[in-house]
Amino acid sequence: MSACFSALFGTPMAAAVFSMEVVSVGLMHYAALVPCVLASLIAAGVAGFFNITPTAFTIGSIPAMTLSGGIKTIILAALFAAASILFCVTLHKNEEIFAKLFKNQYIRILVSGCIVVLLNTLLGTTDYMGAGGGVIARSFTGSEAWYVFLLKIILTALTLSGGFKGGEIVPSLFIGATLGSFLSSIFGLPPALCAACGMVAVFCGVTNCPITSLLMAVEMFGTGAVHYCILAIAISYLLSGYYSLYSSQKIVYSKYEPRYINRNAKQ
Repeated sequence: MSACFSALFGTPMAAAVFSMEVVSVGLMHYAALVPCVLASLIAAGVAGFFNITPTAFTIGSIPAMTLSGGIKTIILAALFAAASILFCVTLHKNEEIFAKLFKNQYIRILVSGCIVVLLNTLLGTTDYMGAGGGVIARSFTGSEAWYVFLLKIILTALTLSGGFKGGEIVPSLFIGATLGSFLSSIFGLPPALCAACGMVAVFCGVTNCPITSLLMAVEMFGTGAVHYCILAIAISYLLSGYYSLYSSQKIVYSKYEPRYINRNAKQ
């Protein structure tokens, strides 16, 4: 897992920690640290050898953290947490509905594919197809429309629920970036800063991995926006509850008090 994450995103520090952090929230097995670090660094080196460019974004001018900026970031983070919950719930509920309506997996994937093709044809754009790297990059330079992140949630849920295989991590980055970009004009903050905070905050909300999210912020955006990012990550982690993209994820310790709860993540 660390190797694939590192090679895909070019974030070896985040990748090394993610594999340890995602399995059981509140508990990390440090015996896995050396293998995860080695796998992550080697994978990053191999990716670099084949000229695969690490994922990185330029934020540009970053305003100093003030009381006003902190309050705005907290409100933004609450909205990012809500988006992460919406993504998790939509994805899992769609899976349940498709499994109930279409018992045959081949019929299920046919129906899902037809719906996705129809919606993309009606929308007249390929922005929501694939990873959406171009849209994420665009979010750093201007304000996206309010519905972009919602359409990504819907189309991703339809695709994965039907049986198509793909990741949920890149869509979560897309959702966070486009939502942050849209909200930037409302909160009077730079689009790039809001998009960056949105990416790591939504990622944290859907994975329950705050340390990984912070390392990802540093590796993708540098240290200039780290105060905004860590605040957004912390609030999103707190407010996203026990929802998760991963049905097998265990919430070992409570997010709200030092208490052992050992429960499955919400679907």
